[in-house]
Amino acid sequence: MQKQTDYEQAIKTKYPEQVVIAIAKDKNGRANPVTLGWTMIVSGTPPMMAIAVAGRHYSIETIRHSKCFTIAFPSSEMADAALFFGSKSGRDIDKFAEFDCKTEPAKAIDSVLLSEAVANFECTLESETVAGDHIIFVGKIVASHINTEPKKRLYTVGPGHKLGPVS
Repeated sequence: MQKQTDYEQAIKTKYPEQVVIAIAKDKNGRANPVTLGWTMIVSGTPPMMAIAVAGRHYSIETIRHSKCFTIAFPSSEMADAALFFGSKSGRDIDKFAEFDCKTEPAKAIDSVLLSEAVANFECTLESETVAGDHIIFVGKIVASHINTEPKKRLYTVGPGHKLGPVS
């Protein structure tokens, strides 16, 4: 049986929620990572994924400029990096210079991969759509990578940016 409630109460049942780190280079060639909770697979053939980015984020400029982006599934060991990348603006700082996070060059696009991530997906920008206070970017996956070491994926496991693995 269901009971009607307000949105703010009902949405709290969404956890655990996946976390991704999207990366795109700005006009100066600086890679800018941002932590996002809203992402999904939108096509199997061709493989495509979407991310939703808040309208105020600098990442919108970087994705539009570069016309490509990486989607990384961070490992549970990357919780501090995910919190940092999601709480600082690339307008103000070089996030990779401020937070030590291993990267390696992407193979098919002008971006970087997160070396410690569970997986990385290189995407070319296919479309964008305004969705309320967010922009949804759809990317065609042109290269995929998995970590050579077994790793647990990082999730938001509760309100207040509580991060951790899911068993």
